[in-house]
Amino acid sequence: MPSIFEKYNLKQVINTSGRMTALGVSTPRPEVVQAAMAGMSQYFEMRTLINHTGEYIAKLLDVEGATIVSCASAGIAQSVAAVLVKESDWLLENLHMTAIENNEIVLAKGHNVNFGAPVGAMVALGGGRPVEAGYANECSAAQLAAAITPRTAALLYIQSHHCVQKSMLSVEQAAEVARKHDLPLIVDAAAEEDLQRYYRAGADLTIYSGAKAIEGPTSGLVIGKARYVEWVKRQSAGIGRAMKVGKEGILGLTCAIELYLQTKKESGAEMVEKMTPFISALNRLDGVSARVVWDSAGRDIARAEIKFDEAVTGIAASELVEALKQGEYAIYFRGYKANEGIVEADVRSVDRPQLDIVARRIGELLNQEKKICG
Repeated sequence: MPSIFEKYNLKQVINTSGRMTALGVSTPRPEVVQAAMAGMSQYFEMRTLINHTGEYIAKLLDVEGATIVSCASAGIAQSVAAVLVKESDWLLENLHMTAIENNEIVLAKGHNVNFGAPVGAMVALGGGRPVEAGYANECSAAQLAAAITPRTAALLYIQSHHCVQKSMLSVEQAAEVARKHDLPLIVDAAAEEDLQRYYRAGADLTIYSGAKAIEGPTSGLVIGKARYVEWVKRQSAGIGRAMKVGKEGILGLTCAIELYLQTKKESGAEMVEKMTPFISALNRLDGVSARVVWDSAGRDIARAEIKFDEAVTGIAASELVEALKQGEYAIYFRGYKANEGIVEADVRSVDRPQLDIVARRIGELLNQEKKICG
């Protein structure tokens, strides 16, 4: 019987780019797969399933409320819709056909990023209009507060490595601004590992990807104050209908959360140990220098930063990154700085033999380039 790769003519991937949507995010544990399969093989009263799993997760996390959605992006859209619609039956069914004066969602300009899709598009899907506070490289609590008007419906804080990190207010400061102006604070913490920090910092709604740090199926988690979570759940009869989560996603993510809270996570120090032979191998290549760097968003994640000297290698880093996708394995890096000759390898989703393959392929491509140039 042909494998999935053979049947559909797919290439196997070595994922050194991290928990990225473009590569299927993560690979859930067998227990999570079993829970999802059990969900697929049964019928449920879906409203009860959503309510009871939400209550179960809320108890696990010691929060007021929780609900599972289809993904973190849907969580943003449904959270925005929730704070606009509240308990209005009319707006629930006519959100995008009704002019809403108080629909502004204020966020730091440096947080209005593209994470694979624009944050602003998710806000607009929820019926909101994004309003940027501060500057691309700076936003203080005072600057966030200055953007608030009588038309403001909520504050939005994006906790992500995609965002500008320097000179930005903290979640705690954003929560204080929200409290002073009697506004809800929505935090998108899609890839974050701490499932309680932002709730405890004062967020009214916090959104996580179910498939990233938690390593569940494609899904999202919204936790927060009970009233706001109930408003998010109401969106299943509104815009949430177009982004509903299936029973397999609900049960798979609930299982994944439970395991996540019980399982010891790979530490940054352990990542360093795993990548040390890889870094040493790269540093033996002409025109290549590698070192350990730490996650720019403050998570306990160590990565290998690899710098290519084009004058020596004869090939631009961006071209090398594309070439590495074309071999027997499609090898993916974090290429955000490829224009500077730098890429990063995230080792959370690979083992040492795979890292050996990556180092060998880089060496082969550089030697091939030398022969061409020679």
